[in-house]
Amino acid sequence: MLTRILAFLLETAFFMLIAAALLRAWMNGLRVSMTGQPGSFVMALTDWLVKPLRRSLPKPLARSPVDWASVTAAALMALVYALLWWLLLGLQAGGMALDPATLIGLLLIALKLLVRVALQTLFVLVLGYALLSWVQPGSPAYGLLARLSEPLLTPLRRVIPSIGGVDLSALVLLVLLQIGMMVLI
Repeated sequence: MLTRILAFLLETAFFMLIAAALLRAWMNGLRVSMTGQPGSFVMALTDWLVKPLRRSLPKPLARSPVDWASVTAAALMALVYALLWWLLLGLQAGGMALDPATLIGLLLIALKLLVRVALQTLFVLVLGYALLSWVQPGSPAYGLLARLSEPLLTPLRRVIPSIGGVDLSALVLLVLLQIGMMVLI
């Protein structure tokens, strides 16, 4: 029971950190201001790792439109999560060997977590955007969520016609993200 609680707390903490790093990369890629929320929260959560990584990246990567420091921070946190998860299971099982097969397994766990966090974060962003578009489309939160969601919704809008004046692209994207999470599991 204690191991399950520790595993839950470990996953929750790393989920938040990885989601913050990925959101930071997405916001920076879209040139969204980081001064308001959630930008200042995301920066406070990730500065401790992103800033040193940004200084150590090669110049071409540092000048790239992709925020590689934030993406690298998310990947490193996923690897640390996988390692801590393995250690937690090893303590429960009485020890486990770190052989090449285990290393590949840890890399796959980290990659799976990274993709899952990305899909779930996008799901929450698009769901918030869709809800606010019905309830409060003039709010500042709607504007931010629209800016974060539009790059994903625009290609779908070219293919999916609106029905009765209702844009179904957000619903289709939510279904696709949910299918992606189901495939991942």
